[in-house]
Amino acid sequence: MRIWLKELREAMGLTHEQVAELCGISRSYYTHIENGTKTPTVKVAKTMAEVLRFDWTNFFKEKCSLEEQSA
Repeated sequence: MRIWLKELREAMGLTHEQVAELCGISRSYYTHIENGTKTPTVKVAKTMAEVLRFDWTNFFKEKCSLEEQSA
């Protein structure tokens, strides 16, 4: 789980649905990203970073998701 992402979202008072809408992605995809089961594309990472105000490269400093590792 990406606790830092959840904390940023909650600090801004946003729901999964609201962040997803602001980023132009589905709520399901956002939830997978926050839970750490998927890693966003660079484009989505940059959009999320702009919306939630963080360095978009944070996503790529971690190991990729379990799903992506087994692909």
